[in-house]
Parts: sequence; structure tokens; C-alpha cells
Amino acid sequence: MQPARSCLAVILAAGEGTRMKSRRPKVLHEVGGRSLLGHVLAAVAAAGAEAATVVVGPDRPEVAREVQERFPAAALAVQHERRGTAHAVLAARESLLRGYDDVIVAFGDTPLVRPETFAALRARLAEGAAVVALGFEAADPTGYGRLIERDGELEAIVEHKDASPEQRAITLCNAGLMALAGEHALAILDAIGDDNAQGEFYLTDAVAAAHARGLGAAVLRAPESEVQGVNDRAQLAAAEAEFQRRRRLEVMAEGATLIAPETVFFSFDTQVGCDVLIEPSCVFLPGVRIADGAVIHAFSHLEGAQVGPGAMVGPFARLRPGAKLAEKAKAGNFVEIKAAEIGAGAKVNHLTYIGDASIGPAANIGAGTITCNYDGFAKAKTTIGAGAFVGSNSSLVAPVTIGEGAYVGSGSVITADVKPDALAVGRGRQVEKEGWARSFREGAAARKAAKKAVE
Repeated sequence: MQPARSCLAVILAAGEGTRMKSRRPKVLHEVGGRSLLGHVLAAVAAAGAEAATVVVGPDRPEVAREVQERFPAAALAVQHERRGTAHAVLAARESLLRGYDDVIVAFGDTPLVRPETFAALRARLAEGAAVVALGFEAADPTGYGRLIERDGELEAIVEHKDASPEQRAITLCNAGLMALAGEHALAILDAIGDDNAQGEFYLTDAVAAAHARGLGAAVLRAPESEVQGVNDRAQLAAAEAEFQRRRRLEVMAEGATLIAPETVFFSFDTQVGCDVLIEPSCVFLPGVRIADGAVIHAFSHLEGAQVGPGAMVGPFARLRPGAKLAEKAKAGNFVEIKAAEIGAGAKVNHLTYIGDASIGPAANIGAGTITCNYDGFAKAKTTIGAGAFVGSNSSLVAPVTIGEGAYVGSGSVITADVKPDALAVGRGRQVEKEGWARSFREGAAARKAAKKAVE
């Protein structure tokens, strides 16, 4: 058995991203609920990179925090001067000196490259190439560098402005990402000069530097949609659209039904089981798990929530972080649930807020019920036992416990615990005054007539 090849990923994330018109670093903008940089870190890790160095600009602590959260073992390198892509890679010199079989150079603003593609770059290195450039067949190659191949070998990368008419007719374009054989990486990078109009060190010159040492270079092709970068808000939206297109196809391939796929939006970590039905216009923010056979009705919004087997959500429901619906539980229309467990078969059918609560199996929560869980300073918990019945328009003032099988009369304000199987009614006694309405109307009419006479 061949020993596993070691791999370092160098991720360039020092760009200012001025075209984003944002105070936030470009690589921290999100696609599918995860930062652009987070997608890249996850992909290179899945492709077997056990080490990573992220090249950042000075004074970007928020980027450092993101790296720490997403890839705790990653190192940071600061690019103090921006003198081209090869110069940026050399900011990771300390990591490169440690020696790795494979070096992947990725970009923090290119979030859609799949782990399989990074793994394929590594495979070409294992086959003997010293440099492997990632390329794509461009629908419109204008402005892109062209990859010039001869007999299966990458001969050169020629920028559009320097290309001849024959070269400009080539549609195989440079995606920017590259892999380098670790044993030659520093020698190749150090050989790159700045003899160009911009006076910068370009990673594309790695091909010529490799050839000058008698080393081979190759091209790996990827779909254009996979290698699209993000430089402005329009491109961010395009990347989001491509991410969602992929994710919808994956969810359906795994056995879920999406009635109108183009209207459903997933996050990077959304888990959807088999035989799940998702109706139109649903949004899944990070941290959502949907078990087999669940139904998510239209216009529902879920974040950090778990939906059990056969459970039903919506339409027009909102599940906030910590919401957990057990098997065949129901959260119906205009229901909001936060940090609450809804037991098996329990029903919260409509017009209700349940927060910081535990609702037992088979309990029924009537329309308009709210748990009063916040006193302006702290949250308190409401516990509702199995089989309990809470009547419509009730307010449960936490901390409070409704015992198993207990009833709460409609319109009640419950401030004390209710024993199992008891009836609790917390409302003012109804008073009826005969003839009051007629007298009120007659008096109002008389006052109106008097006022008109004066005028």
C-alpha cells in the first residue's frame, strides 16, 4: 500500500474586496449560510489537506477568527504588500518549508470548487506533474487567461491582453487555482519574476518556471459554474444561485420531494431525510435537521431546528434555534417555536408562540396561546405534561408547570402550577348588564344631535 501523500492548502484571502462596497471582508460574505472562506476551508479539508495556511491582509482579526472556527489547525500568514498572486503564496513560505507532497493554491473568494476537484488536482501531481492548473471551457473567454496545451501538456498560460488572435480563439481558460508538487514548489515560486508592466509576481508564471527546470505541467478541467469567483454583490448572488441549484438536486436525489425546487433555499448543513415533502417558498438557515417522512408546508422558516419523523410544520411557521419536534408532532400556521421541545404527537396548530418550553406527548395547545418566558431580564421555562389541553388564547407565565392530563380554560392567564388532571381557569368572571348597549347607543345619538344643533 502506498503511503498517504501529505498536503498543504494555501488559501489567498488578502483582497480588499472594494467592489463589494462592504465594511465586511469579502471572504466573510456568505453563500448557503457559510462564509466564502468557510466553503474553501471545508473543501480542501475534505480533499485531504491536513494543513492549511490562509494568507490575509493586515489588521483583519475577523478573518482570523473565521479561520480559527472553521479550521482550527490552520496557520495565518500576512501579506503586507500586494504584489501579485505568486507573491501572496510566498507569504506562506514558513509553511511551505515544512515540506509537503502536494501544495494546493486556492482562493478565499471561490467557494464552489468541490472537494473532488481538489482531490483530482492532487491526483495529477501524484502522476508526476509539477504544476497542475485548473481550467474551464468559457462560454465567453474575453478577459480570461488562456491555457495553451500541446500533446496533453500545459505549455503556457497567456493573459488575454497578450494573446494572439489564434490564442484568443481558445476557450480553455485559467480558473486561477493551481496545485504544485511540494518538492519543487518553493523553487518554482522563487523563480517567478516581476518583469511585467505591473511589476507584480504572477502565479501563472509557475508554468514557465516549471518548464525551465524540465518539469511537467498539466491542466485539469472543471465546469465554469464551479470555478466562478465572487468580486461584487451580483457575483455573490450568482454563486448563491449555483449553490442552491446543486443542493436542491442533492436533496431530491437523496429521496425528498420539492414541489417547487427553485423557491426553496437550503444552508450548507441542512439535513433532509427520505420521503420528506417540502412545499414552495421554504427557507432553511443553518443547523436544521429534517427526519424521514416529515412535511414542511409552504412559507415556513427554520433555523437551528430539528423536525422528527412524520412531523408537520407550517404553513407560515417559524422554528427558531432550539426548536425540536418529536415524531408526528405538529407546528401549524403562524406558529413560532424557540428553544422548546414538542413531544411526540403533540399539536401546536395555529397562532401560537412557544418559547423556552417542554411540551409532553399528545398535548394540545390551543390557538393564540403564548408562553410568557421573558421578564425583561431573564428567560424562564414552561413545562406542559403529556396529554394536557391548553385552551385558546391562554397566557402561561413562566416559570410554570401544567401537569399531565390537565386542562386550562380558554382565555386564562396561568401564573401558578396546575396539578395533573386538574382544570385551571385564570380569568375574570363574566358580568352581564341587561339593556346597557341600548342605553349607550341612545345616549350617544342624543349627544350627537345636540352637538349638531349648536353648530
